[in-house]
Amino acid sequence: MSVSVDTVYQRVLSILNKEQRGYVTPQEFNLFANQAQMDLFEQYFYDINQFGRMHGNDTEFSDMLNILNEKINIFEVTAAMTYANNHWSAPNDLYRIGTLIYDNKEVERINKNEFLYINASPLTKPSNVRPVFVASSSGYKVYGDAELITGVTCNYIKRPATVAWAYTVVNGVAQYNASNSTNFELHPSEETELVMKILELAGISTKELQVYQIAAQEEMRNTQQEKS
Repeated sequence: MSVSVDTVYQRVLSILNKEQRGYVTPQEFNLFANQAQMDLFEQYFYDINQFGRMHGNDTEFSDMLNILNEKINIFEVTAAMTYANNHWSAPNDLYRIGTLIYDNKEVERINKNEFLYINASPLTKPSNVRPVFVASSSGYKVYGDAELITGVTCNYIKRPATVAWAYTVVNGVAQYNASNSTNFELHPSEETELVMKILELAGISTKELQVYQIAAQEEMRNTQQEKS
């Protein structure tokens, strides 16, 4: 699942040309595109919190929580963690950590103060059957019968890949280079939202208030439809 970076770029250029509002260079577009992608991606988690407090509906394909989870599931990954400097580290594209796993068992998350009490009692002491982990700014420490230094994996939400509209110059004109480009990783339903957000950013950058207003109004209309 993805959204074509070239399709979004051509739509942005087409709208700007129709409105006679100038031109967005590939470099500018790539900056705006990545900002727009992260704005939409991060909004998923705020929306889940909001809709989670509301009563859903019984329609399988229109329940907002189901829709949001479908969009987020694209970024759910299971991968091996790296052990170094006495801590486990998640992959570099980590956005939010989920579950740590050791020997096919979920590792319970506890805080540092809890570990001191749990580890002091034979009844609650961590074991390979009931492992625990403590998170800090340095990474994660995982404890079983002893501190575990092998075989830990994690489920996590990764960050979207950096978007890139790549090109080669032919007769002075930038031509799309698909082999070196990177598409948006968002759900295909986000194509229109991406176009609107990029137009907003382009309007702010070029101080074209009308472009910003048109895009902002369209985005607001779409948001109201989703939340009504």
